[in-house]
Amino acid sequence: MSDTFTVPDAEGAAQLVAFGMRPRLHPSQDREYDSLVRRYREDDAFRFLTERIAFSLGLHVVDVGHGTGMVLAAVTGSVFETRIEDYARRSHHRNEGERALHGIIHLAVAALAFPRPADLADDGYIGRVKASVVDEAVREICRKLGRRAAEAESTEDVPTDAPELERAWRAYARRPEVSETKDERVAPNSTRGMTSRALRFLTEQGLLVMVDDDEAEENVFRTTPRYQVQVRELASTAAFDELLRLGAVPDITEPSGTLRTGAPGARASEPHDVAKAGADV
Repeated sequence: MSDTFTVPDAEGAAQLVAFGMRPRLHPSQDREYDSLVRRYREDDAFRFLTERIAFSLGLHVVDVGHGTGMVLAAVTGSVFETRIEDYARRSHHRNEGERALHGIIHLAVAALAFPRPADLADDGYIGRVKASVVDEAVREICRKLGRRAAEAESTEDVPTDAPELERAWRAYARRPEVSETKDERVAPNSTRGMTSRALRFLTEQGLLVMVDDDEAEENVFRTTPRYQVQVRELASTAAFDELLRLGAVPDITEPSGTLRTGAPGARASEPHDVAKAGADV
């Protein structure tokens, strides 16, 4: 691999990174983007240059493909990093339990979107989620966390050495499931409002897409290839593994990926295998 690069090489690599920072843009929508993706996949020297430019900006290249575009993740401490503390602060939820609760909500969305190992491994799989299903899953998760804390004789205070997921159940219990503002919008401090915000945030990041369905009682969101790649990375984390091991995430999808109503409390089969599958992909 040559270590000599021209100015056009550097400009092309920087342009590809810039495209990657526009998560809702797809290579099929821009000829130059598609061409740069192809060059990244076929030219080892260009790939190296692109990854070094991204790294110098505090970004890690997760994946580059015609289906996903360039998928970037901020490295720890990067100016582009979106920390759960910042996300919670923008939602006016600042204490530790509420920050952890936001994390649980996002973990639950990921687990519900890809409830089986095969779903996470299949590039063609499309998951679907909606706020009410996520809210019920998080409610069940927090019930289990509450029982686990009670069994540890922690009814007054959660132990300081408890896993982070256990710190959220009290914050969740204090919040109403659904409440409305004066203009009849879902209140942001309700649990349904928090799950709706998570789905909107993921849509803004190009990870979910709202499905057009005039007959649906609430908004349904489908996953994108970008989100699948991100969840594969997430599935190797301890927090995701711990969440799935609780057995609180319901199996609410048919093999086709369409939402199924009913049996919201059903357990997913072998939930711990999802995390293993994501780590092995």
